[in-house]
Amino acid sequence: MINVNIEKNATESAASVLRRFTKKVQESGVLNRVRSIKYSARNLSDYKKKKGALEKLRRGKERETLLKLGKLVETKKRR
Repeated sequence: MINVNIEKNATESAASVLRRFTKKVQESGVLNRVRSIKYSARNLSDYKKKKGALEKLRRGKERETLLKLGKLVETKKRR
């Protein structure tokens, strides 16, 4: 990660320092990188993938059983 350092000159105003700092941050690309990874999902472990797949199979079998018993009405899939 890049650190942005700005030092105030003797005759420089606070607004000017803030403007220079903002420009340096934009040039460094730190904010763009943070924004791009903000909502990215982590990779699941093999254990979690396997557990999810097994749960999906279990729910499918349970649904199929309920359909056969007539306790669940089959609906058309939206496409």
